[in-house]
Amino acid sequence: MIKIICVGKLKENYLKEAVFEYCKRISKYTKIKIIEVDDINIGDISNILKKEEEQIIKFIDKKDYVITLEIEGCKITSLEFAKKINSIFNNFSSIVFIIGSSYGLSTNIKNIAHYRLSFSDFTFPHQLFRVMLLEQIYRSFKINNNEEYHK
Repeated sequence: MIKIICVGKLKENYLKEAVFEYCKRISKYTKIKIIEVDDINIGDISNILKKEEEQIIKFIDKKDYVITLEIEGCKITSLEFAKKINSIFNNFSSIVFIIGSSYGLSTNIKNIAHYRLSFSDFTFPHQLFRVMLLEQIYRSFKINNNEEYHK
């Protein structure tokens, strides 16, 4: 199973449709669940991150393999990502991806990660990034199942 924990809700219909489409495609290979937690906008950054952490942590099981999405994380290719997903599923039944808010993730959330992943040094809108992550997860299943997918 894959869980994606996201801070904030999708607002644009075209992004909701893209997320729905990729979830449908991924569900051919594994269960997938998108969990949205509230975006906190009141207080200083450390308090915001703490409140977001409290919401995120509720959805993480000790048996989950946790991958945080961080600009400081490791950059890998799609093929390496596919191998990583395959390897994780050999040892864990569930992978949790965590997408933080525009402020990032709390240190505590970063510290529970088994792996820290970065897609780029670019900054992406969080709503669009969710679609990008889903596309890469779908691509990894296509690669791991030796199925054709565009390059």
